[in-house]
Amino acid sequence: MVSEPNYPMNDDLLPDFDADVDDDGFVMDDDGDEAVIPLSVQVSETTALHILQHGDMETEYGILRWSSNYAFLIAVTDNSMKLNAVYKPQRGERPLWDFPDGTLCYRERAAYLTSRELGWQIVPPTVLRDGPRGLGSVQMFIEHDPQINFFSYNESPGALKPQLMRIAVFDALINNADRKGGHCLLDPNGHVWGIDHGISFHSAHKLRTVIWDYAGDAIPDALISDIDRLCSALDDSDSAYRQELCNLLSQLEIKAFQARVRQVLKSRRYPQPGSSGPNYPWPPV
Repeated sequence: MVSEPNYPMNDDLLPDFDADVDDDGFVMDDDGDEAVIPLSVQVSETTALHILQHGDMETEYGILRWSSNYAFLIAVTDNSMKLNAVYKPQRGERPLWDFPDGTLCYRERAAYLTSRELGWQIVPPTVLRDGPRGLGSVQMFIEHDPQINFFSYNESPGALKPQLMRIAVFDALINNADRKGGHCLLDPNGHVWGIDHGISFHSAHKLRTVIWDYAGDAIPDALISDIDRLCSALDDSDSAYRQELCNLLSQLEIKAFQARVRQVLKSRRYPQPGSSGPNYPWPPV
């Protein structure tokens, strides 16, 4: 795994800004409006990645209040293109007893790469780069209504079910230990995105999710085909996907990941909640 210095959380990371924060945890500007600027144009994934990786991170709206680690809402600008993004500096990661210090930003990037390799478009474009507060993950901000989350989706389960079924098996593959209802964002186009994958890819079983709706059900054949393709890329030491994972995860974590992928391909069914340890995150939203 890439070795980077880790620092304890401290107030030096807090932003210098005068804006207030509304009840949903969004930063407010001086006029009392949410400082999130919706994207005026649709950009391709390739363009978004380029902007996130090479753009100027000069505008910082402030800190997202409800994040357990320091997460900053920023604007990334490249020429005339601007994306809003969530910047999570490594120095702002709270130490955890079961995850190595300073690795959450790497796992955010690994989750995006896995989503992309599967072709599922679950994780928004995410890069790992230096920013104003040091190394961190930078992820494209998804415009959404913060009052709507996974627990609101029962109003239209048929339309969203295929996307939620992808997310459910994705979490099993990456061993997501924190799939809260608020980590499923519905954008204005009806696409469901998954965010906050910093505590995933552990070598020990850690799956904690609110999406147990499909437990024991057969995984659709189309998803199995995608997972089989992922397995091939993961097993190929020369693939670009495997090579980048080696810079983000430990060898033990990669081996455990391979084992989970093979188990899903063997069972072809969604996992059941376990009999030991918590199966749901807390809080659920």
